[in-house]
Amino acid sequence: MLIALLPGDGIGPEVIGEARRVLDMLEIEGLQFEEADVGGAAYQSYGHPLPPETLDLARRADAILFGAVGDPASDANERHLRPEQAILGLRSELELFANLRPAKAFPQLVGESTLKEEIAGAIDLVIVRELNGDVYFGEKGMRRTAAGLREGYDIMSYDEDEVQRIARVGFETAMARSGRLCSVDKANVLETSQLWRDVVTEVAREFPQVELSHMYVDNAAMQLVRDPAQFDVIVTGNLFGDILSDQASMCVGSIGMLPSASLDGSGKGLYEPIHGSAPDIAGQGKANPLAAILSAAMMLRYSLGLAEDASRIETAVEQALASGLRTPDLGGNALAAEMGEAVIKAL
Repeated sequence: MLIALLPGDGIGPEVIGEARRVLDMLEIEGLQFEEADVGGAAYQSYGHPLPPETLDLARRADAILFGAVGDPASDANERHLRPEQAILGLRSELELFANLRPAKAFPQLVGESTLKEEIAGAIDLVIVRELNGDVYFGEKGMRRTAAGLREGYDIMSYDEDEVQRIARVGFETAMARSGRLCSVDKANVLETSQLWRDVVTEVAREFPQVELSHMYVDNAAMQLVRDPAQFDVIVTGNLFGDILSDQASMCVGSIGMLPSASLDGSGKGLYEPIHGSAPDIAGQGKANPLAAILSAAMMLRYSLGLAEDASRIETAVEQALASGLRTPDLGGNALAAEMGEAVIKAL
């Protein structure tokens, strides 16, 4: 089993390094690693954020463990050469269309949430986000209006096949949990969302055991703060999912704690913490590696079929937190290596 390690920029190498240490501790037979540059680091070395060598490794690998991309030194690049294009390119080239982002409150961290403890402590949900469509991949550009004004445009679109396949992932995820799926859209305003709602409703006939509800995205954002416990699985489009999943992460206390999986149709996936590259603390050892470590656990469960090892990692993370150790984002002063060592000790 080949794992592609793509640390990327900023704190990416720090958190992926700790995740690698945890995986090494498990001594999984046949597990091999190969590393490559991506994002701003790749641009500095190869002149492109997703060089052919990196893409080739990602295609050959059984799964990909990804750090973060984002480098202020590359902000002035043409759009297709910016670090963030690497992750978009990987999603497109590998057809990673389904993003799973769990948000679950750790009892030890409920006090870190800005929500009341009784509200934050009840959060246990998964956001299933479509990754290969919407405004991120639609036609875009800059033009002049008839009046000579500059105008930017980004086209939002989905076809019914794209909606069907992500809807099925949402329903299957709900079946593995409590059987409740909320589809989030903006069908009262957007034709794209009206198609989304119609198709999700059609797919629901294949899953009679799942309770389906619909919610407008603005209401969903409000409900995530007011009563997040009402949600079990949320399925939504690329733009809405990007925003709501980050909101959900802060509801449970810290964006540094949440992992994610981006899957293709056969279970191959790219696994990454949902935090960014955090260039302001890069190289200082202050990053929280737990989201990357939990992403490695998701990789073992979803792509490699090693659920027992995944559970061992997740339990070890809880034990590390129970010891009282905290990185700066959680109000403590532990370094990334110390947090990683605590997880390894628990293992």
